[in-house]
Amino acid sequence: MAIFGGILIVIGIILFFVQKNYSTKLQSIRLATSSTVAELQQIASEIAGEIGGGNLREYVKVSGVIRSDRPLMSELKQAPCVHYTMRVVREYEEERTTRDGDGKTRTETSRGSETVSSNSQSIPFTLQDKSGELVVYPDGGNIETVQILDEFRRENSGSSISFGGFSLAIGAGIGGGRRTIGYRYTESILPCDREVLIIGTASDDGSQVALRKPIKSDKKFIISLKSEEELAKSTANAAKWYFYGMVACLAIGAILLILGLILRK
Repeated sequence: MAIFGGILIVIGIILFFVQKNYSTKLQSIRLATSSTVAELQQIASEIAGEIGGGNLREYVKVSGVIRSDRPLMSELKQAPCVHYTMRVVREYEEERTTRDGDGKTRTETSRGSETVSSNSQSIPFTLQDKSGELVVYPDGGNIETVQILDEFRRENSGSSISFGGFSLAIGAGIGGGRRTIGYRYTESILPCDREVLIIGTASDDGSQVALRKPIKSDKKFIISLKSEEELAKSTANAAKWYFYGMVACLAIGAILLILGLILRK
């Protein structure tokens, strides 16, 4: 009982940090100033006239459409995008022999998986609204993506696997006593020509305005395919439910821990 209580307390502590992250994200959504590209360019111009270029630092939220003249091609589906993440997971079977208290052995076949390859890549892109356009540097951003691939292929022979622009040599050592069933390929992208909401720091280098990751950790850099209202609502709901889960785990865990200690005496 005490052990189970301790486990619940650990889970509660983990949920505390998750809930805190969502609360900070919600605060960032509310704190950022709604702006247009033209407004930011005007502010940058006024600041440059007073104290010189390169001094714009505003935490803002801007909506627009993703544009790129030279987009990335995602590794698996070869889809045009400005950010992608991909993963290749090997699924396998292996036999395990166990011995019970009477010395009898039993062989069971279990199934498992392991990631054999994963990759993520981003490029700067243009955010265009009705008033103009600016550059976005997505590095370090919390990027919302669209899944475009989730496919399982049975492949248990051969010295390599391939999918789209991806290929991987699989040496004889990859088996390790495990029989390969096949490989699952997944990929998600931030596509071009989609409406997007970006919350981040607007800055200028003296010639152009850009959005990038804030320096302070209490301000989130968010690139979302949701509207501001949808993003705020989903973030608030997540923060609420993680809070309830945290309180429940800590309370029940503490009760079980105390009861377990009392019963041991």
